[in-house]
Amino acid sequence: MRRLSASSERDARTHPANTGAGRPVIRGHLFRGTALAGSLMLAAVTAPASVAAAAPAADRGRAADPQDAALAFDSAAYTTITVTVDGRPMNVRWYKQICYVANPVAAAAQQPGGPGGGSTTIPDTACGYQSMNVFVPESSFGDRRTPVYLAMNNSGWKASHLRASVTAGTSYNSSTSNVGAALKAGYVFVDVANRSRGLVGADGSYPGKAPAAVADAKAAVRYLRLNDVAMPGSAERIVVNGTSGGGALVSILGASGNSAEYDTYLAAIGAAGIDAKGRSTLRDDVFAVNAYCPITDLGNADIAYEWLYNILATRDSAGANPSPEAATAIADRFPAYERSLGLRDADGSRLTAATMLDTIEKEVIRSAETYLEADPAHTIPPLGGTFEITSGAPGGPPTTTSYVNDWIDLDAVTGKVRSVDMVKYLAFVATQATLKTTPAFDAVGVDGNTTSGTETDLFGPPSQKYMNYTEYSWNHNDVPGDGSGLDDTGLTWDRYTAKKSTTVDDQVHLINPMDFIDTGADTAPNWYVRHGTRDRDTAFTVSVNLGRALAADKQVENLNQQLAWNQPHAGNYDVPEAMAWIADVVGRSGDPLASRPQG
Repeated sequence: MRRLSASSERDARTHPANTGAGRPVIRGHLFRGTALAGSLMLAAVTAPASVAAAAPAADRGRAADPQDAALAFDSAAYTTITVTVDGRPMNVRWYKQICYVANPVAAAAQQPGGPGGGSTTIPDTACGYQSMNVFVPESSFGDRRTPVYLAMNNSGWKASHLRASVTAGTSYNSSTSNVGAALKAGYVFVDVANRSRGLVGADGSYPGKAPAAVADAKAAVRYLRLNDVAMPGSAERIVVNGTSGGGALVSILGASGNSAEYDTYLAAIGAAGIDAKGRSTLRDDVFAVNAYCPITDLGNADIAYEWLYNILATRDSAGANPSPEAATAIADRFPAYERSLGLRDADGSRLTAATMLDTIEKEVIRSAETYLEADPAHTIPPLGGTFEITSGAPGGPPTTTSYVNDWIDLDAVTGKVRSVDMVKYLAFVATQATLKTTPAFDAVGVDGNTTSGTETDLFGPPSQKYMNYTEYSWNHNDVPGDGSGLDDTGLTWDRYTAKKSTTVDDQVHLINPMDFIDTGADTAPNWYVRHGTRDRDTAFTVSVNLGRALAADKQVENLNQQLAWNQPHAGNYDVPEAMAWIADVVGRSGDPLASRPQG
């Protein structure tokens, strides 16, 4: 079943699907993306005349061509550090700053995002955004079967410079730290850096435009596969973890495994397993996805957000509706979009705008009852009682605020939910965390706004700071000279995206897991997805749709997706549960050395 990105009904008319046996869905003009890839990666790349399915490398673990030879893993290049996990010392081998591509894109030394909105100096301009730190606990020094836990550390789809989550002398609690839990389990822990929005290149361009982050994530997976024999851990047991923008990144990585649509981008950066003719010789599918509050389906995120927070007048009740006409105009597009997905609910009925609120209510009930059942000490305040919500910015003092429970009624004896008042529930969500602007995700350039932090700068050519990527924002851009919108191009969104030279809608497509799930791409077989019941950063409809799409994909063997009770926009708050799930799916999968696929 084909999933549709931004302006789905228009796109279905102007760019019909082009499918072949065993192939991912490719939109009609997608391979104009060859030019897009060349410009994004700042390298001249010839598009392959034909795109072959992933084939085995000449010798597994040994470079298949000279470019791959440059990416060989040096098993002796490590530093031993000592950490403490649950009070016990542990030696860890740290393989530092491994550049996972042969042609990294140079970054400027000064990057945005410093203290007070200034800039920050990065230490590695050559490959700091396309490298990885690999940490191997002593129990796994010679273990080629243990999982590889790949951490994508993005937030808000922003570029992620390399970090070290494991540092000498640090103490970790495996019940609260996913890092400590992974090390204790004997997993190889990998921090992955990648380009994305906001990155400034050494030449002053913006080389992190979509789908750069996805290409880099795939390149990291390919590096692990190329060097699988030489490295500890198994590239057939890669578990990818991410929160927010990182959750979205691991979602598209897990949905688009081995899709040939990315080969041109991979070739441009010198990713492993792309031969001289642009053909893929390695796989980039992953074993499991561990995603928290994924900011995904960006092309439709605005319409989902406005629909959810206007259908029951939540914006009005929260005093957060400064642009009611815009909110209504955007929300009105949601029913057609939801219908276009063709999804079915858990009971087999069609999932539509008319049934979505009921579905969300059921998910909230399931979340509450699961929470109560998990531990006898867990409680939820009765009607009239209070939720005590503690929050605070990183580094600042926490603050606790009381909120009256006027929306969920439970039977304290049975632990079952009697009712949920959806009007008051959504009002609670919007009160404990202020709703986003209208539009919520593509606001730059609209109503003169040039300072919004929305994801608008993820799109457009690398020569341009931002480009609107949704129909409403494009048609309502009124900032002269920014190169985006009807005002500068003289073209409406429909007319602009109908041009063969247009690439922004391809960019939207290539970061959207909904366009790849249940197609010819190799979807990860195992998914653990969480979205907090207090998370107002993206609409609950987004995670519901992602879960229903995954449930319909026959490649998905284990789906554990639900709303996380009383959690905000955050991740890794349920370490014991998540790690137990990983251990379970790994245990069920058998010996990776006995059943390893080629490539």
